[in-house]
Amino acid sequence: MSAKEFMDFLHILERLKCNTRHGWTSTGRRESVAEHSFRLCAMAFLLRDEFPGLDMGKVLDMCIVHDWGEAMTGDIPSFLKTEADEAAETDAVGSLTALLPDKKPQLDALFAELTALETPEARLYKALDRIEAVIQHNEAPLDTWIELERTLNLVYGEADCAQFPFMAELRKLAAEDTREKLRAG
Repeated sequence: MSAKEFMDFLHILERLKCNTRHGWTSTGRRESVAEHSFRLCAMAFLLRDEFPGLDMGKVLDMCIVHDWGEAMTGDIPSFLKTEADEAAETDAVGSLTALLPDKKPQLDALFAELTALETPEARLYKALDRIEAVIQHNEAPLDTWIELERTLNLVYGEADCAQFPFMAELRKLAAEDTREKLRAG
């Protein structure tokens, strides 16, 4: 990879700092895609000892690359995302990885693995991605929630997290936090 290829790639990836997500922060401002990705990576890093049978380096890699397409497409909430949106995001990742020809095969294979959700690492990445969104919603002011989130936040990612005891416990805690937030309303 040349320095120029790397710099061009970084300039596009910078958009993840600018592109906002549907969710809000605890201070009442829109969360950026980069902020979501950062905490997702921190979660995978901190939980690596909780999953000794998994390649947590690969899980962390998946967390790093999972939203790269959103640098070009922007974020679309999962409850609004269509197959066409998913395809556009996948195409965007392919365009991005083309900027790094030496790394393209490895990055494309990683992205394919995380989207297929067939390996334990990919399923754990997805569970982490889902629970991070739930936790962030719980941290955001309730007046930033849309009506759907009052029920969705109680079940979002439940099946993904159920595959891993630690994640199931975390999901249960997040649901309790959601119920408390709704009660306090």
